[in-house]
Amino acid sequence: MDRLELIKRNVQEIVTEEELEELLKKKEAPCAYVGYEPSGKIHMGHVLTVNKLIDLQNAGFKITVLLADVHAYLNKKGTLEEVRKVADYNRRCFIALGLDEEKTDFVYGSDYQLGSEYMLNVLKLSQAVTLNRATRSMDEVGRAMDNPMVSQMVYPLMQAIDIAMLGVDVAVGGIDQRKIHMLARENLKALGFPTPVCIHTPILLGLDGTKMASSKDNFISVDDTEEDIYKKFKKAFCKMGDTEENPILALFRYHIFPRYEKIVIERPEKFGGDLKYNSYSEMESAFAAEDLHPMDLKNSAAKYINEILDPVRKVLL
Repeated sequence: MDRLELIKRNVQEIVTEEELEELLKKKEAPCAYVGYEPSGKIHMGHVLTVNKLIDLQNAGFKITVLLADVHAYLNKKGTLEEVRKVADYNRRCFIALGLDEEKTDFVYGSDYQLGSEYMLNVLKLSQAVTLNRATRSMDEVGRAMDNPMVSQMVYPLMQAIDIAMLGVDVAVGGIDQRKIHMLARENLKALGFPTPVCIHTPILLGLDGTKMASSKDNFISVDDTEEDIYKKFKKAFCKMGDTEENPILALFRYHIFPRYEKIVIERPEKFGGDLKYNSYSEMESAFAAEDLHPMDLKNSAAKYINEILDPVRKVLL
């Protein structure tokens, strides 16, 4: 897999691909970042962007991870002390998931976001962005946006200035970050900063086939036990032959195949014996043709996800 193909793997959108290709022509290694708001358990939705950072790291990018404790505070996720503790937990998880600690710059928002230069740039940007534009940019990520606080309007402005002040070339995030990233692309140049390339990953469905939400307990946390995961997968939505809205297939596509060259579906001989797949498309075609049973798919997914999460569990013990 060549460099560009690796970067594009499992990506929903690149804004813009032409700008990315120009960036790759430069001799100096480009820098990519993700900002994570420390606000609870790390789940497989977060791991999707970690996977992309690993791809970018393998493609020669320098990686910056922003542990956005001030953002979490502004978005009403706890006190600064509480969110800083969660940020430390996030850092340990990301390293255990495969980010090279020596090649990754972990930055806490509170280490630089309270400085005068940073705040002056936030204030400058506030003069260029309407209240309506700031509100719309938070639609997908804000809490209680039917009656937002002023702090939540500062949030997207800070995220744009993060991109500028951290000196990154590429901003990575889930597609729910798109509006904030577009705000940055539209306004940073006027403040004298480069326009970032933006890479957006998909949003994973919850295990029940609906939107992932902590209130539904329909997600996989990185600290779920092996038994937890098998129980969750047993109840997961996985309709025979359905490849469109299938959370189990999505786990294979976005989390398992990027880490394994070959997947083995273990089955008793009386049911035909083991199945082997060398690519996600091969597995998806077999499932669509109903040559692969949902329960066999679930059991195999649980096995591989547990292998991926074992290093995280050891770190968190």
